[in-house]
Amino acid sequence: MKRLGVNIDHIATLRNARGEFHPDPFFAAKYVNQQGADSITIHLREDRRHIRDLDAKKICSIKNLLVNLEISIKNEIVNNALRIKPNYICIVPENRKEITTEGGLNISKNKHKIKKIIDLFKKNNIRTSLFINPTSKDILLSKELGAECIEIHTGRLANLVKSKKKFRKELLRIKSSCKLADEIGLEIHAGHGLDYKSTEILSKINEIKEFNIGHFIIGESIFYGIKNVIKKFKKIIK
Repeated sequence: MKRLGVNIDHIATLRNARGEFHPDPFFAAKYVNQQGADSITIHLREDRRHIRDLDAKKICSIKNLLVNLEISIKNEIVNNALRIKPNYICIVPENRKEITTEGGLNISKNKHKIKKIIDLFKKNNIRTSLFINPTSKDILLSKELGAECIEIHTGRLANLVKSKKKFRKELLRIKSSCKLADEIGLEIHAGHGLDYKSTEILSKINEIKEFNIGHFIIGESIFYGIKNVIKKFKKIIK
């Protein structure tokens, strides 16, 4: 059974727009879980533009809730993550000026640091995944560094689908990457820019075990309610 992880970062974005306390990401995490999400994803960014340290700590303290904490490789963030103790860590690239994550990790450039971080989290019984582009090079490097899981950056495919452009080449690239990753024992997740259509396309890839979706779910929920949107995604990925 494929799983659905819901990213609730933009609940915090909405709260922060007023500098007040509502809507509360802590309540959102519990509510989204009750509505069928298999896990919650939150990104503790270096600039704290949405999720803050206290949010992450409170959310990770919720019993029977699986939390996937996205972090950069910056020492301060890594140390905070160790204190917060999520179930899972996903290492993502981070550029201060970006609006959203623009691609997968540059593993080759940060190879030694990423290896140390993976080893550190393993010692603390926290599974680590790497957010990567769908290339054989990055998949093989992920395995070499000791990652147990990868999340394929699906932004390019999602944008092609939304723009009604040809996406077959990118889909084949993702398919072959998933096949390789599965063959060498990596668990495969997919995320970034996904909506109903792109998720439906990718759900046909048997090797993908989990979809992590945030912005579209929160945006669509304004019109149709988060319960209904989650229900629709769960139906798509079955």
